[in-house]
Amino acid sequence: MSAESGAERIPVLRLGDVLIAAIQQELTDQSALALQQDLTEMAAAGARGVIIEISGVEIIDSFLARILSEIAAATSMLAGRTVIAGMRPSVAITLVEMGLSLRGLRTARSLEDALSILGHSGPQAGR
Repeated sequence: MSAESGAERIPVLRLGDVLIAAIQQELTDQSALALQQDLTEMAAAGARGVIIEISGVEIIDSFLARILSEIAAATSMLAGRTVIAGMRPSVAITLVEMGLSLRGLRTARSLEDALSILGHSGPQAGR
């Protein structure tokens, strides 16, 4: 039914038609697979955007890079977009050095910037 039952699940928040998952620790493979399943299922229910906030992640290996790309591909097929927010410079450098790309993903410095990319005004907007 779902990814390994022992996997620690990353909470996913819905802000209008945008899904937000904030990863605050290193992910196990099972947690990454559970996040992929959760985001894909929730995106299928009508989200037009997915933000994965990774400021708490110090290392992205090839498996996690592939999972993030697959989330973006699934979201795109469901007429949505995926934005990675808060990537540390050391993570970006490591991805480049390893020759890994995050195809289909946009990046943003912050959650606020990611919301702007998706055309969402965010909590500070208004008058």
